[in-house]
Amino acid sequence: MSFTLCSSEITYPNVDGLRSAKANPVASKSFIRADGYIKKHYIQASHLDARKSVTSSHLVPGHLEGSFMGKKQKEPRKNLGFVRTLLIDNYDSYTYNIYQELSVINGLPPVVVRNDELTWNEICRFLNEENAFDNIVISPGPGSPACPADIGVCLQLLLECRDIPILGVCLGHQALGYAHGAQVIHAYEPIHGRLSEIEHNGCKLFANIPSGRNSGFKVVRYHSLVIDAKSLPKELIPIAWTSSDNTLSFLETQKFDVISDAYDSETQQANFHSVLSQSKNGSYWSNSHANGTKSRKVVMGIRHATWPHYGVQFHPESVATTYGRQIFKNFKEITRDYWLQMSSSFRGDRHIHYTVSMQVPHVNGLFGKVPTGRRSTKRADVQFIGEACSSRQLMQEADKRSLGFLDMVKILPSNISSKFLKLKWRKFDHFSREVGGARNIFCELFGKNKAENTFWLDSSSTEKGRARFSFMGGKGGSLWKQLTFRLSEESDVASKHGGHLLIEDAEGSITSTFLEEGFFEYFDKELLSLCHDEKDYEGLPFDFHGGFIGYIGYNLKVECGAASSGHKSTTPDACFFFADNLVVIDHHFDDVYILSLHKGNTTNSWLDDTEQKLLSLKASATRKSDEKSLQTVTNSLHKASFCSDKSREQYIRDVEKCLKYIKDGESYELCLTTQIRKFIGEVDRLRLYFHLREKNPAPYAAWLHFSKENLCICSSSPERFLRLDRNGILEAKPIKGTIARGATVEEDERLKLQLQYSEKDQAENLMIVDLLRNDLGRVCEPGTVHVPHLMEVESYATVHTMVSTIRGEKQSNVSAVGCVKAAFPGGSMTGAPKLRSMELLDSIESCSRGIYSGSIGFFSYNQTFDLNIVIRTVVIHENEASIGAGGAIIALSDPEKEYEEMVLKTRAPANAVMEFQ
Repeated sequence: MSFTLCSSEITYPNVDGLRSAKANPVASKSFIRADGYIKKHYIQASHLDARKSVTSSHLVPGHLEGSFMGKKQKEPRKNLGFVRTLLIDNYDSYTYNIYQELSVINGLPPVVVRNDELTWNEICRFLNEENAFDNIVISPGPGSPACPADIGVCLQLLLECRDIPILGVCLGHQALGYAHGAQVIHAYEPIHGRLSEIEHNGCKLFANIPSGRNSGFKVVRYHSLVIDAKSLPKELIPIAWTSSDNTLSFLETQKFDVISDAYDSETQQANFHSVLSQSKNGSYWSNSHANGTKSRKVVMGIRHATWPHYGVQFHPESVATTYGRQIFKNFKEITRDYWLQMSSSFRGDRHIHYTVSMQVPHVNGLFGKVPTGRRSTKRADVQFIGEACSSRQLMQEADKRSLGFLDMVKILPSNISSKFLKLKWRKFDHFSREVGGARNIFCELFGKNKAENTFWLDSSSTEKGRARFSFMGGKGGSLWKQLTFRLSEESDVASKHGGHLLIEDAEGSITSTFLEEGFFEYFDKELLSLCHDEKDYEGLPFDFHGGFIGYIGYNLKVECGAASSGHKSTTPDACFFFADNLVVIDHHFDDVYILSLHKGNTTNSWLDDTEQKLLSLKASATRKSDEKSLQTVTNSLHKASFCSDKSREQYIRDVEKCLKYIKDGESYELCLTTQIRKFIGEVDRLRLYFHLREKNPAPYAAWLHFSKENLCICSSSPERFLRLDRNGILEAKPIKGTIARGATVEEDERLKLQLQYSEKDQAENLMIVDLLRNDLGRVCEPGTVHVPHLMEVESYATVHTMVSTIRGEKQSNVSAVGCVKAAFPGGSMTGAPKLRSMELLDSIESCSRGIYSGSIGFFSYNQTFDLNIVIRTVVIHENEASIGAGGAIIALSDPEKEYEEMVLKTRAPANAVMEFQ
């Protein structure tokens, strides 16, 4: 295959408006899909702070929600101060990484719409009649461009919108080829989360970017399908391709200058070189082909010969792609040059309309003036209109659809009464150690009566600063209540996702309500109704000052855009206490805090009573009591072993199903899970939790006991899902990559390095990092999402894990619950793209995950929160203990090793139960 080099960029004809291309229609090809898969509309709405509209507006998927209409311009696009992008989302989990990049580069956030959200007539109106956009970007996505449900309106855009710059990424790139007659085929090898060095021909899309091997231009690839280079028609020109047959892991692309310092002993260096060598010759999830043959070079970029249309197979938005931002900058320059050349052909009386997502359905008056950046624009040229006709029509049509998402941005409705809460607190310096630590404090204050209706967010592993504070409490204050929510039987993203809510107050009174809009909508209003004075918690070093504490079950994904799994959970789908009294332990300084919330001027005696109990606590007596209590329950458990929901053979077959879906381009990564179960009878559950935290301490461990539900959760989770602190900083810490600890120091170090440099584990971690960047990118200020720690190995009692950290600055108009909805369920438990992966997993897994894969944590009354991922957890419901476990399946997965990894993850919590016998 020879490639044509272009000595200069193409020139564009002078035309007025958009013309329809005279191209033969492309026949649709059949493609393998998940059984019963139905594409769902999911739409979000957003309120915009007009003062920040140019640089930091948050646009969430779903609507062109308003218009700013300018008056006549003589040269409408000659002096573009910003670039207006229509971003077509192919139901992908990386679209908002592109959104973040374009927001920074263009000076204005793009407008995001799903590929089946607008009719062709609507698109033509916005592009042709209103000239609302300067270019179009078509996102990656699952599936094939040959499948209409996967590609939506994109093929028609590529065929008929010849007169507007278009950039297709991954699936969008394949669509560009497919629309013009190229064949899209299975790649020789699926490549997901791995890097390749790229050569290019120097055209404008790759301006100021080096080319070839060892040039530094390395890109992340997520694809199972490719354009067949031999089938490219004459109107499509290849502009980039892989420079070699080999792929690289992320760490292979980095310079390891620190290795000699970190591993300075001869043994450690030998371990390192041994692991690195084996990772290249086929061991440890190598990328070698089974038949030993070499793959050919793959087309990584194309352009149309005469239209301003480009495509790249790789992902320039990935955190590990070099020069990714430069590609988007180059596309911006291509757009500006194109419209500069086109400007002389436009009629002087042509109207320019600036359309941007700014309106919540049925709400007027949220608009403000948006500066356009054009020198010729005068104050009167941009006019506010309450509801533009085109936008109004779009809103009316959107209202007829099923809304899979609730509004991410919340303004407290006028019919919701606010509750002003006052906080009082006391501090006991260096007190925790004097009374024997957190366990003794919990036993003394909350351990009576089987610790019913109690909670403990337990940072039982605090080394290396992983966690600092523990929060504990129980029923007692006048504001205490318990929320118990169950999804209705018909909950489905296509219809309604409501459910039944039970509320028990401090007096034991219970009310039942059906929530038509679901739990998150109700929960958001509850939090937003709580008012406070920031001075009340000045001086407190932690972010939970009272509020809701509990869990969100995995099935609440139906309120976050996912389809219903059809598997009903036996446990409630969400359960929370409202904690008005709590004890906090600062493990760094051994300080103890007691806090109490109350309404207005009301007071209670809880602070005085708790202070007296703490001062009278004798650590030695409590420890003896605990040990005696532990001894009395060690023989009460049934001695039968755990039973798995799926046999080894069934689980391996499920892994093979996942690999088939990945090969066909339906997913990049599928987080397959199963559960093991055991009847345990009337065991002392608190002592069981004590044993678990001793054997497997973890930074995000938790104890929750909802006695009315006969439900107890004993978690030793090492993984943070999402945190929002008082400064508005969001943080996610996904884990992807796990290996057992070694029996000796040498073996342990070797296994740690094996995990660190495993190409397979790096690939799955990178995929989830990019997914979490996307989820945070929905609700964070443009340009603030970053990855301060990538693929670091953390060691725990039984395993080493690979952990990354993603942070961003929350937009001020997004609520705490809105942040959670944007990212739930945690991407490390779903795979990517998230929506398609969850549907595929629902078709494979045989039962509801329930609480497993959900989140445990707090929502403070001042709109902060911290949530874990429910893994390494024993859920005890109606005297049965269940433990969920699984792993990420990617193209490099070995079914046998995936089964072994799943079993490894059950070992610590299962042993904690079995060792009582």
